[in-house]
Amino acid sequence: MALLYKLLNGIYFPKLCRKQDAARSFLLGPLFAGHPSRLYSSIKKPETDSGRSSPEGKTQGGLEKQAENNELSLELISPEEKIEVNFDKAIKDEIKYHFKLLKKELIDHWKGPEGRPYHEVLLENARVMWQFRSNEDLDKWLVTSDKMIGGKSKAFLKMANNNQSALFYGILNTELPHDGETKQSGYCAVTSKIPRGAFERKKYYDWSNFNTLYLRVRGDGRPWMVNIKTDTDLIHKSHLLHSYFMFTRGGPYWQEVKIPFSKFFFSNKGRIQDRQHQLLTDQISSIGFTLADKVNGPFYLEIDFIGVFHDPAHTEEFAYEKNKRISQILDS
Repeated sequence: MALLYKLLNGIYFPKLCRKQDAARSFLLGPLFAGHPSRLYSSIKKPETDSGRSSPEGKTQGGLEKQAENNELSLELISPEEKIEVNFDKAIKDEIKYHFKLLKKELIDHWKGPEGRPYHEVLLENARVMWQFRSNEDLDKWLVTSDKMIGGKSKAFLKMANNNQSALFYGILNTELPHDGETKQSGYCAVTSKIPRGAFERKKYYDWSNFNTLYLRVRGDGRPWMVNIKTDTDLIHKSHLLHSYFMFTRGGPYWQEVKIPFSKFFFSNKGRIQDRQHQLLTDQISSIGFTLADKVNGPFYLEIDFIGVFHDPAHTEEFAYEKNKRISQILDS
């Protein structure tokens, strides 16, 4: 850097002295990208001798301080300085972390589900699965919309003003993308992430002791689709859902929604299937809310918590008829 500085100062352009700064900027510019002031502050020579004040009123101490700052700025952008990255240590730390998770899973398995004694689990009547009290709770959810297929809907998820609930809001737009292929558009959804164990293994929720989904929400009067997804290890099962409509009434009051698992109907890629089967409550991977009522405009859904409970008054196993003839045709 010092050699380059001397070389530039030694260059003389007849009648073009003003272009000397331009030459410096051209050669040294990449080192000071985004910080033009560093270029001139680092290569500009002091105009006064030692012990005298400069025209700008700077003393020798001020010039020395400026020189130190210039040296510091040059050190910060020195190409010789490299960030040390220890990949071996990072890999070891990651392996240790996953083995700790595996150890916890094994210990919890012997103690009971989620580390609780079995007698507590068997006598459990209700359980809160998701609640929203901080931004960490929002990290467990994913927001999607028709933007994935070129649509124009917008959807967002954030904590409400009181930090006691989550607010899913946005604008629904049913305008079709100009691709010549898409025939339907206009949906927004929020879905919980699939739980992961040690070494990124998929885990599932076991709701076999419960028979009803319990929600506390505050909506805008629109109908929402509540979707529950089961085991999705196989590719052909990735679009399979069990769904049910939730009608919000709007207004400032909260509403408690109770949906029996027997009411959820089976669908594939948004189409209700002729062959219905009940929800397998011991292999739940995620839950979500979808808005696709074909009404353009703003929407919002505020969620306090999502839980499950056992209703002893509900004895229905499955609310829909199983047509044996259709099942035989589909199986053949």
